[in-house]
Amino acid sequence: MNATITDQLPVLVIGAGPAGLAAAAHLVERGLEPLVLEAGPAAGAGVRGWSHVRLFSTWGEVTDPAAEKLLAPTGWVKPDATTYPTGGDWAADYLQPLADVLGDKVRFGATVTGVSRAGRDRIVDADREAQPFVVHVTHADGREERIFARAVIDASGTWALPSPAGASGLPALGEKAAADHVSYRVPDFKDPAVRARYAGKRVAVIGSGASAFTALASLADLAKAEDGQGAKAVWVLRRGISGSTFGGGTADQLPARGALGLAAKAAVDEGHADAVTGFRTEAIERDGEQLVLVAEDGRRLDPVDEVIVLTGFRPDLSFLSELRLGLDERLQAPVELAPLIDPNQHSCGTVYPHGVKELSHPEEGVYLVGMKSYGRAPTFLALTGYEQVRSVVAALAGDREAAERVELVLPETGVCGGAGLFDQPDTDQQADGGGCCAPAPALIQLGTSFPAGSGGC
Repeated sequence: MNATITDQLPVLVIGAGPAGLAAAAHLVERGLEPLVLEAGPAAGAGVRGWSHVRLFSTWGEVTDPAAEKLLAPTGWVKPDATTYPTGGDWAADYLQPLADVLGDKVRFGATVTGVSRAGRDRIVDADREAQPFVVHVTHADGREERIFARAVIDASGTWALPSPAGASGLPALGEKAAADHVSYRVPDFKDPAVRARYAGKRVAVIGSGASAFTALASLADLAKAEDGQGAKAVWVLRRGISGSTFGGGTADQLPARGALGLAAKAAVDEGHADAVTGFRTEAIERDGEQLVLVAEDGRRLDPVDEVIVLTGFRPDLSFLSELRLGLDERLQAPVELAPLIDPNQHSCGTVYPHGVKELSHPEEGVYLVGMKSYGRAPTFLALTGYEQVRSVVAALAGDREAAERVELVLPETGVCGGAGLFDQPDTDQQADGGGCCAPAPALIQLGTSFPAGSGGC
C-alpha cells in the first residue's frame, strides 16, 4: 500500500469517551477522516460506569471547543458553565450528542483486539513506517474485522482495569475468593440495593485519592441517615497522614476538588471513619461472613463486612503489543510525560499542558491520549485530554506550529510535595512542605482543625 493510499485512510480513534470524541471533533475540523471504535453500547461507556459521581470540574471545564463547534448547528446548548455535572450528565448531555453528530464515524460494540503495522510485526524494520496501521476488531455479534488506518489515537482510558487491594500490585491473597464482598468502584448510595448492602456494616475503604474521599464522605452520609444504621468506615492507607493528605482544601483552584477532601476529613473528624495508616494489604481472609485484612508486617484489622478498593487504575496495553511504544517502566506512561506526573518524584496534582512532543512514541503515528496517557499516575483533568488531542491532531494535519503551541492553563491543586515521598509511611512532612507521609502506622482519629466541606468528584 503506497503513501498516497495510506494518506486517504482514516485516523482510527479507540474509545468514544471525552478524549476520543474530542479527537474526532478536531480531526473533522482539520479535514481529516476519523473512525471511532467504542467497545461499549453508547458514548462514554466508561463515564456511565460512574454516572452517580459528581465531577469536581464544572461544565465550563469538561467540554472541548472543537466539539462545541461541531454541536452548535444541531441546536445543542451548553449547560450552565458554573454547575457541576455528574458522570451521567456528562455522558447524556454532551458525549452522546457529540457521538450522534459524528454519525457513522463512531461505531459501538467494537472492541479493538490488536494494532500493528500491515505485514510487519514488532520485530521487522524494513519499510515499516511506509505501512499503514492494521487494527483487528471484534464486534458485539462476534464478527471479526480488519481495518487499515493512517494513524491510531488510543483514548480507551483505564476504567476497565482497576488496581487490586494488594500493595504489591498483585491481588492480595484471598482477594479473588472474597469477590462477593469486594468492590472496585465508588458505590452508588442512591441505589436502594446498594444502601442496603452497606447499611449498618463495617466497611474498609482502601485508597487515598478522590475516589476514596468520595466513598468516605458517602459512607458518612449513609451512617447519619435513618436507613444507614450507623455504618462505619475503616480507611486503610498505605502511607501516613499529614496536612496534604486531604488535598488542597481552600487553596485548590478547583473548589469542589478541595471541598471533597475536606468532606472526607469531616467523615474522620466526626467519627464515621477510622484511619489506619502505613497498612500494606497482603491478604484478605474469611472470618465467617466477614473479612479480615492482613498487612505485610502481620498486623490484622478487626473484621469488616465489605471492602471497597479504590487504589487507582492501570492501562490495558495487551492489544498494543505489536507496536513499538516508548513507555516509562514504572508508570506505563509515555517516557517524555512520565517525569512530569511521577508520584515518586512529587505529589503535585498539576502538570504543565503538554501535547504531541510528550506523547510521541518510537512507532510514528500512534498516540496514547486522555487518562490512558497517564498510565498508572493518579491525577487527570478533562482539560488536559482536550489539549492533548488538539496538539496531536494538529501534528497529524501537518501544522507543527499549532501542535507545539500551548493553549491551556491548568488550575492548581493547592498540594505540592517534595521528591521521593510517595507511599512512604515513615516520612513526616508538614503541610507547607507538602509531603504525603506520617510516622509509624497507627489507628487514629484526627482533630477538627480544618473546616468541613462537601463536594463532588
